[in-house]
Amino acid sequence: MIICAGDIESFKFAEPMGIGLVDTAINLTRRCLFNKPDYILFIGTAGSYGNHNILDIIESKRASNVELSFLENNSYTPIDNVLESENKMTKNDTIVNSSNYITTNFEIAKKYNDYGIGIENMEFFSVVKVAREFEIPVAGIFIVTNYTNKNAHEDFKKNHKEAMEKITKYLLEKNIIK
Repeated sequence: MIICAGDIESFKFAEPMGIGLVDTAINLTRRCLFNKPDYILFIGTAGSYGNHNILDIIESKRASNVELSFLENNSYTPIDNVLESENKMTKNDTIVNSSNYITTNFEIAKKYNDYGIGIENMEFFSVVKVAREFEIPVAGIFIVTNYTNKNAHEDFKKNHKEAMEKITKYLLEKNIIK
């Protein structure tokens, strides 16, 4: 099963699950309860913490939920905030961070790289968490639309159309979609 966030990140070949951590978790859980897929592939856009360039495509099976306050030593969490799928098909070690907020402070954002976290996408942590709960192999394919800086939203909008076309072409070339 191929899924996406939805809204402006919708694809003909993917089932939308919602934007952000909560909507994605609710809708994907509902889908898994009533019609459990054999495999989940999430397709989406991402912001780069600096080590990936605009329009780079990243495959990942690792997700985190690390908030900016953690990077500034202003918080802690008792939950497991880095998850990895048992999926053997994806070999990329880039960790995809998820939050309901888009990072706009590039100096702080670069600290994510110190933890091996390369990009951010609002939904992927929820996708991996739900997939693990239902013992479903999962992976994500992302295209970078912006850097995590003060221009993040404007750059996202500027690069969005080309990114959607490029990731679709990538999926066709890899025979993931037809």
